[in-house]
Amino acid sequence: MPRKVLVLGGTDFVGPAVVDAARARGDDVTIFHRGQTGSAPDGVRVVHGDRTNAADLDALTSETWDVVVDAWSQAPRVVLSSARALESHAARYVYISTISVYADSHDGVITEESPAVEARPDSDATDYAADKRGAELAIESVFGTERSVFARPGLILGPRENIGRLPWWLRRIAAGGEVLAPEPRDLAVQYVDARDLAAFAIETTLNGAVNALSRPGHTTLDQVLELSREVTGSSASFTWVDAEFLLANNVEPWTELPIWVPPIGDMASFYRCDSSLALRSGLICRPARDTVQDTWSWLRDDPDWQQVVSANRSRVGMTTEREAALLAAWKNQPPASR
Repeated sequence: MPRKVLVLGGTDFVGPAVVDAARARGDDVTIFHRGQTGSAPDGVRVVHGDRTNAADLDALTSETWDVVVDAWSQAPRVVLSSARALESHAARYVYISTISVYADSHDGVITEESPAVEARPDSDATDYAADKRGAELAIESVFGTERSVFARPGLILGPRENIGRLPWWLRRIAAGGEVLAPEPRDLAVQYVDARDLAAFAIETTLNGAVNALSRPGHTTLDQVLELSREVTGSSASFTWVDAEFLLANNVEPWTELPIWVPPIGDMASFYRCDSSLALRSGLICRPARDTVQDTWSWLRDDPDWQQVVSANRSRVGMTTEREAALLAAWKNQPPASR
């Protein structure tokens, strides 16, 4: 049955995927945003306003909504204000959260029961993890767990990826030449395609927290890089470099070499999050080939796209000079060290 869906934001990466997923099931979709980034597709109603201004939310309270979808990642108090304004006008609140809300210290695999970081629902912006957890607490304090769900993805990939992790690899490999590839090449990569996350979030009837990402080992880093070489038609070659060497040379996992998080020390369980609840409850993860191919197609259609860098979003990727220096240092080691 078609529903009335309100998407707060809706024009950046996961937002458009949510809009597409809701429209695909026949929902009546309204986007509430400032009109400063992106535009709504044809057939989607737009209400312009700034959610940080409580008075602007009045434009949404003259009607009722079956589902509200939100992915805010700054000051939790903004989500608290939105939840309070919409509580008597919305049946359900869906929040796109993150597994970053889990505390660094935990035993074994991360599950929905693992401890979360300390946060407050009425605070200003502090850091990403606390802001996301604070937003969850804000929604829970107003809607309760019985009327809300917190979809917690990890790495999100797919077309329109605004962080630029997979786009960086695709462009680097498309450029050809010798590419520094970080060991271990069979590193199990766990992620979710934004379109699969959106379809799950808009459909699920689960309540409370749910880890929304693929099974551990859905693909490997080697497979991602090989697929990137295949879809771009590149003649690039890969030189696989030891993880310990890269860490000793202060290479930053996740940022300088996007997607790469070596299974060492505190990072060992990064790609081993328990997502069984979501997977048995409707989350379907498409093959890695589709994600890589579709992301490359999007980049070709928008060749001028560049990652937006801000105070809370660092540039990802490595300069060609840094890559060349690391490759030279790796090759100049005594053979026994490699």
